[in-house]
Amino acid sequence: MVWTQFAIVVVAVLIVSFAGTGMILRFLRSHAILDHPNQRSSHSAPTPKGAGIIVVAAILAGWVGISWDTPAAEIALIIAVAAICLAGLSWYDDLRGLNPVWRLLGQGVAVAYVLTSDVVSVAPFFGGLLPDFLDLLAAGLLWLWFVNLFNFMDGIDGIAGVETAALGLGIALVAATAALSPAFVIYGLALTAGALGFLWWNWHPARIFLGDVGSVPLGFLIGWLLLVLTKNGQWAAALILPLYYLADATITLIRRVLRGEKVWQAHRDHFYQQAVNHGLSHAQIVLHILWVDIILVMLAVCAANGWAAAALAGALFIVSWLLFYLGTGGRSQSIPGGGP
Repeated sequence: MVWTQFAIVVVAVLIVSFAGTGMILRFLRSHAILDHPNQRSSHSAPTPKGAGIIVVAAILAGWVGISWDTPAAEIALIIAVAAICLAGLSWYDDLRGLNPVWRLLGQGVAVAYVLTSDVVSVAPFFGGLLPDFLDLLAAGLLWLWFVNLFNFMDGIDGIAGVETAALGLGIALVAATAALSPAFVIYGLALTAGALGFLWWNWHPARIFLGDVGSVPLGFLIGWLLLVLTKNGQWAAALILPLYYLADATITLIRRVLRGEKVWQAHRDHFYQQAVNHGLSHAQIVLHILWVDIILVMLAVCAANGWAAAALAGALFIVSWLLFYLGTGGRSQSIPGGGP
C-alpha cells in the first residue's frame, strides 16, 4: 500500500467507528442492554454498553486491510482472530456475567495463541536477556496484566477513548522514529481513529459505553503493539506511553492486596475514581490525563531518539504529579494562584 491508501484506511476507521457507534446505540437502547449504576459506578443513569463491538471491528478491519498482501498479513490475521474471540467472550461477560477464572483463562489462551505462533516466536521480546521460555512467559504475563488493567481503568466517561487515542498516536510516532514497518505506524493511527470516532459519543455525559467487549480487546491490541516496540529495542518508549495507566492500576492493585480485598471485584479505589469522589468532573479528570498523555507521547519519542534515561525521569515525574493531583481531588485548586 502507498501512503494515500494508508490514509484512506485510517479515515475509513474513523467514519465507521463514529457512524457505527451511533447506529449500535439505538440497537442497544431498544434491547435494554444497559449498564445500571451501582455503589461502585461513576455514572448515575442506566447507559447503553457495547460500543466496543463497532470500535474493535472497525480497527481490526483497518489492520487487516492495511496488511493485506504484505509480510505482516499473517500476524495481523492471527491477532484479529484472537481479538475477535476475546470480544465474543467479553460480550458474554457483559450480558450474562462470567466467573473471573474463566475470563482470565480465556484471555490467557488468546495471549498464548499469539505468542506461540511461528511468526511471533522467532525473536525474543527482551533482547535475549532471558532464556526463550522465560522470555515468552514474561511477555505473556505482562500482556495479560495490561489487558486487565486497561479494562479496570475504563471507569469514567471519556477515559478509555482518550487513552486509546493517545497510545495509538504515540505508538505510531515511536514506530516512525524507530523506522519500524510502516504497517505498525498505521496500526497505531487506526487505533487513534477508532477511539476518536467513539469518543464523540462517550464524552461526559456519556451516551454509550465500550463495555468489556471493547475494553478487553483494545487492551489486547495495544498490549501487542507495546510488546512489538519492546521486541524492537524501544522498551523505554513502550514503558513511558502507558505509564499513567500502569501506575494507577498497579498501585491500586497492590494496595487492595495489602488490605486483603478480593482484587477481582469492582471497586472505586483507582486514583481517577478518588478524584470523582472528591468532586472533580469526568471531563476535568480526563482532560488532565490527556495533557499528561501528550507529554508522555513526546517523552516516548525522545526515548526513541536515544534520550531514554531523561525521558523516563520526566515520565515518572509527570505521572507522579498526576497521581497526586487525582488522589487529592485537585488540591492545587485551593492554592492561591494554583492551576485548575
